[in-house]
Amino acid sequence: MTSVVFAQNGTVRGSVKSNEDGNGVPFAKVLIMGTDKFANTDVDGLFSIPGVPPGEYTIRITASQFTEYSEKIVVKAGGITEVNTELEKGKTLGPVVIDFKDKDKKIDPGTSVHKIDKKDILRVPVTGGVSDIAGYFQTVPGVVSTGDQGGQVYVRGGTPIQNKILLDGMTIYNPFHSIGFFSVFETDLIKSADIYTGGFNAKFGGRISSVMDITYRDGNTKRFSGAVGISPFTSNLLLEGPISKKDNISFVLSGKASLLEQTSKTLYPYINQDENGVTQGLPFNFWDLYGKVSVAGVGANKFSVFGFSFNDQVQYQAVSDLNWQSFGGGANFIMVPSSSELFMKGRLNFSKYDIALQEEGLEDRTSGIFGGELAFDFTYYLPNKTKLDYGFGFNYFRTEFNTFNEANKPISLDNNTIEAGAYISYRAVSKNKKLILEPSFRVQAYSSVGQVTAEPRLSAKYNINEVFRFKMAGGYYTQNFTSTTSDQDVVNLFYGFITAPDNLPSKFTKNDGTEIDIVNGLQKAWHGVGGFEVDLSKTLKLNIEGYYKYFNQMTNVNRNKIFDDVAENNQVADEFKKDFIVENGIAWGGDIVLTYTTKKLYLWGAYSLGKVTRWDVFVEYAPVFDRRHNINFIATYTFGKNDSWEATGRWNLGTGLPFKQTTGVFEAPDINAVDGDYVTGNGEDLTFVYEDINTGRLPTYHRLDINVKKTVSFEKKEFMKLELIAGVTNVYSRNNIFYVNRVTNEKVFQLPVMPSLAVNFKF
Repeated sequence: MTSVVFAQNGTVRGSVKSNEDGNGVPFAKVLIMGTDKFANTDVDGLFSIPGVPPGEYTIRITASQFTEYSEKIVVKAGGITEVNTELEKGKTLGPVVIDFKDKDKKIDPGTSVHKIDKKDILRVPVTGGVSDIAGYFQTVPGVVSTGDQGGQVYVRGGTPIQNKILLDGMTIYNPFHSIGFFSVFETDLIKSADIYTGGFNAKFGGRISSVMDITYRDGNTKRFSGAVGISPFTSNLLLEGPISKKDNISFVLSGKASLLEQTSKTLYPYINQDENGVTQGLPFNFWDLYGKVSVAGVGANKFSVFGFSFNDQVQYQAVSDLNWQSFGGGANFIMVPSSSELFMKGRLNFSKYDIALQEEGLEDRTSGIFGGELAFDFTYYLPNKTKLDYGFGFNYFRTEFNTFNEANKPISLDNNTIEAGAYISYRAVSKNKKLILEPSFRVQAYSSVGQVTAEPRLSAKYNINEVFRFKMAGGYYTQNFTSTTSDQDVVNLFYGFITAPDNLPSKFTKNDGTEIDIVNGLQKAWHGVGGFEVDLSKTLKLNIEGYYKYFNQMTNVNRNKIFDDVAENNQVADEFKKDFIVENGIAWGGDIVLTYTTKKLYLWGAYSLGKVTRWDVFVEYAPVFDRRHNINFIATYTFGKNDSWEATGRWNLGTGLPFKQTTGVFEAPDINAVDGDYVTGNGEDLTFVYEDINTGRLPTYHRLDINVKKTVSFEKKEFMKLELIAGVTNVYSRNNIFYVNRVTNEKVFQLPVMPSLAVNFKF
């Protein structure tokens, strides 16, 4: 009987775009008046409302910063009613939009996910007047950063290579520059970003810790526009506009480059001085280019091609030469068949990444990876807010890697591999809207190790009442990639990429004494997340989550290798001759987030507790990112005529990170004969003696950043806008440790107080 009723109903679907630039409007609210039928647009501005009884209705569409839109529609039995419209910029419907967001929380599990847009990114104080998602990412609960320099982030116990970073569906292998304030992403192009810190569903595969899924907007289809900015840190340029208005073809081109090496000697002469007090400047150089051409078809159909080149180089007194380059490109499309209720999205892309590190007195380390992907995603909207997602994809990878371990034994690997994956996810909502279940399942095939993995996952939410909700998520995760680092480094700057290695011990002894067979070098993990969210009032929200990640298999460089893996060493234990070893580990903790939002004031506070341990057969240790306590506080206040003034501040405190302490240094004598004098013989190389792995702790890190921004609008030029941003990074000039030179014991600190003034002009 139910299926007959649904067959008699119709579907209302379409797209919502901005009349200012022709881009889709994400998270707009679409309501069929006189019914309980509603939907939110996705990141591309698409929506679908199935199960609408036949008849005449008024459809109402509202979105933040746009005027309300309404239209009369007719829904036919079993038919599809298309509604494609453009919204005009206007006053923000604050109370309405907030109410709609609250309603969406009740039908979206939303566990361990932070959905952000450009406005959220701008709330974090910018460094040098340049807004960047790198700054926001470091405030996300559960995220640990190694600081201003180094550019590495760790999410709830996972290493950087265990984080999947996506740009329009394509993997970005290194999203952060060596100076940790900046990423490769252009803030003005970000339409949305979803950050999953754990428990993500089966749509995402190939990583075992977290996902950051970033979506860019298309170029302006209405007019030529752009932005230019300059600060002591960077210069940037953005150009966009229509190539053909008639055919809805647009382009966007963006570029940015660091200026620190040139400006720091003059503006910040007190930073990075040599032993004679001569300013060396800040040796950070990076430059990024991105371009895209988009063709908007009928309705929601769209096709885009894009390309990028990201580059980074740093020459520091403690790091001789670190540089990496990344380039790639691809195509994306959206297809909405007129006779079907499916939304289909596809992508074809490739990406190349190379990194090299040269350190004085040490062997060079190099790594490279080339990846190509073909993938398709399908979404089918069902009545009562239920939804079916499924998809499949194919990947090709080639990795090249050269490094060494603590005994200076070289490790070199070159691999080719093919991966294939498929997933299905179903969101079910109970009739009373109390219970939301989202089971999902992924199948991942790894040709390099000859294994197919089955990865079940589940997320759920239960609405106790209108303001109080329980939520949970969990599942099984695998990945083929392994990163290798040197644990002698207090701060790890080099991350190589290899596929699952096969030069591994045949067995692994867990810390409870049980022994298991090692079948392959895949990395594997289980996630469990649970918590609740409370709307304490219309303006005050509380979110609490606890998590547990069990990394049941991870591969790492064998720090204990002292023998070559050859026939004459067959009697030597694998732990002393294999290039790689297997480890396991646990990460557990919790986050408390309190948010207060009014029209003018935004306050956000987060406290994170975490503990990470690893077991490598010999010892249980804390990895270099095991930060026990982390606090972030953000405040934003707008004031003045038309809210043209904005003040922002961020304070961060993190307890000390672990590192391996040096207990002694000696010079090994150079003896070339049997009767050589080992007492008076002089050696050339220093040999270090270390404590047990990572038993030391760096000092507590804390820093305050503030900004004040003035926006100047031009009455006769409605699209022109001038922004003046004055800011201070590390206001009270805290000496946060960055690096310790093991030879000289010289301490290199993170960046001290750095005032700045930036100018951004948009037209």
